[in-house]
Amino acid sequence: MLGSCKGRTTWVDKLIYICIPAHNEEKTIGLLLWKIRNVMSSFARDYEILVLDDASTDRTSQVLHTYRSKLPLRIIRKNEVVGNSAALELLLRETVVSTKYPKRDSAVTLQADFSENPDDIVALVRAIEGGSDIVAGSMKLPDSKFSILRSIPRLLTEILLGKVYHEAPVGDPFCGFRAYRLIVLKKAFNASKKRPLVTSKGWLANLELLSVLAPHARRVSEKDIDSGGQFEPLVSCSKIGTFSGIRRVRQEVVWGN
Repeated sequence: MLGSCKGRTTWVDKLIYICIPAHNEEKTIGLLLWKIRNVMSSFARDYEILVLDDASTDRTSQVLHTYRSKLPLRIIRKNEVVGNSAALELLLRETVVSTKYPKRDSAVTLQADFSENPDDIVALVRAIEGGSDIVAGSMKLPDSKFSILRSIPRLLTEILLGKVYHEAPVGDPFCGFRAYRLIVLKKAFNASKKRPLVTSKGWLANLELLSVLAPHARRVSEKDIDSGGQFEPLVSCSKIGTFSGIRRVRQEVVWGN
């Protein structure tokens, strides 16, 4: 089942795959899905939600199944934990396998904990429709007290990803709320020859994924996004990862060593 607007032909129109890795998110996943439904109903685009239940031990699975008849929802269940970055990559691979029109369809990635605002899906997708191949969300920070934190991700982007990005305006490479044109994912997966695109853990995986996909994109853009209200948006600055992990990404992903 696909979510669609009355009078639209789903196989002709662009399809948006909304990808959500979930592990023990019983408290938020239902609210998130319903919020996405409301946003996409107003946005009037064809869409499908893909959730990977990463071996949850709480009621996440039960909550997901209650929404199957109410939403265009596809559930992928793992019996052993694979981790957030691997779960996300599995979801992105699923979109590439599913699409018939990779140059037209897109994937949006966000977290299951409601730390990102589904309202911002609209801005990300509109940027794809406007010609971008990758649209990176950048969490808004207060202009005064945390202004210095705003510059940290941009500085790291210039140091670590400058060779790949050139002048791409990406201010928060650790934020995972993004939209991708599926042809970019397809090219990256083909180039990887079945090897994982991402081997980093935690928030550093978002940076690594962006650096791997960017060479396959003609245009990378950025949109300011809001926190979903559950957590402080400073997480993308404070949970960057270890220096050894950053150095490895710099050597293996960016510089090709």
